[in-house]
Amino acid sequence: MTRSNWITTLVLAALAVVPLGLYYAGQPFWLDIASRLVILAIAAASLNFILGYGGMVSFGHAAYLGLGAYAVGIPVHHSIFGGLDVLGLATSNGWVHLGLGLLVCAVFALITGAVSLRTKGVYFIMITMAFSQMLYYALISISTYGGDDGLTIMSRSELPGLALDDPVQLYALCFVSLLVVLALLRMVVNSRFGQVLQGARGNPQRVTMLGFNIFHYQLVAYVLAAMVAGYAGFLLANFTAYISPEMMDWTRSGELMFMVILGGVAVLVGPVLGAAAFILVEELLSHFTVYWQLPFGLMLMLVVLYSKGGLAQWLRLNQSGPGGGKP
Repeated sequence: MTRSNWITTLVLAALAVVPLGLYYAGQPFWLDIASRLVILAIAAASLNFILGYGGMVSFGHAAYLGLGAYAVGIPVHHSIFGGLDVLGLATSNGWVHLGLGLLVCAVFALITGAVSLRTKGVYFIMITMAFSQMLYYALISISTYGGDDGLTIMSRSELPGLALDDPVQLYALCFVSLLVVLALLRMVVNSRFGQVLQGARGNPQRVTMLGFNIFHYQLVAYVLAAMVAGYAGFLLANFTAYISPEMMDWTRSGELMFMVILGGVAVLVGPVLGAAAFILVEELLSHFTVYWQLPFGLMLMLVVLYSKGGLAQWLRLNQSGPGGGKP
């Protein structure tokens, strides 16, 4: 066991034990905090995959978080209140919600990614944000689903053997999902596909000369990251029992990027550390001032200026073992 392995194991073990211990000790608030942390860590991990390993700085990644959430809220809304349901998707079946969310995210990412990936640098950042904002304003204009007021989900997704109304079972699902996502992304990063993706980030000309079509590799990675973020949206909708266009605003995309930077770019466990730091600091500072974003922004500036590797660098986590990109 290397240092990285030990720290990664301790972080995940703490997430598995501490929130549940506090819940049974009469502090259910911290289980809610941990649930939100784990869900956003999944979304941040998907962004870290394309940003850290693929070099694609997307500022519209929250769009897929919102799409996954709306894939839960819209079918439940029609199943309870009736009304127009052209596709016959009015249901509380969680498998339908999950499948619909993954499908919608994959299609939207395939279409927008095929356009966005033909640009580079700041143009890629701007066009991904533009697509996200188009979706944001489109949902604001649909009054059937609450517009900018959002929509309350009256019934959570129904999954066999799970009661998502129970906070402990919901957290267990979220935590196991985080472990599976980290294992999946680690497997992809260490595969030949992942090696080509990382090579394209570092030296695209050389990879092209070797005969690889970089565009296709990046597009597949972009779609995969979108589907993982959509799954996080599915969990988020069941956690909050509420959906809103704010879930896919550019500011939420910025928060996900902050988490990746804080935790450490291109370190597999980095988004978990970043999400923990972001949420805990937000919770702590918000008790002192409503303008908590100011000291938080200063902290982020210090991280960028003096520790470009984020918390992973402070903890001396390298890109090896489960915490990094290589076995």
